[in-house]
Amino acid sequence: MKKSIKQSTRLSSLVVEFDHEEDGRWIAEMPKLPGVMAYGVTKREAHQRAYAIALRTIADSVEQGSFFTPVSRMFGYGVARG
Repeated sequence: MKKSIKQSTRLSSLVVEFDHEEDGRWIAEMPKLPGVMAYGVTKREAHQRAYAIALRTIADSVEQGSFFTPVSRMFGYGVARG
């Protein structure tokens, strides 16, 4: 059962929400990217893991032809379309 402590932070243009489990683990989740959620022993570790999953998820979408709008804001430049 998890403790209901919700915090959030911004990762560029993506909001990261945090929950703290009763067993001490942290969960980081990005609501704008379905399925991007990671556990960590520390809040920082959960944040880093979620960030890595988010980048993989965005890269996969771009490879498949989808364009995720916050990508250009995330990296500070536009993405060329072919």
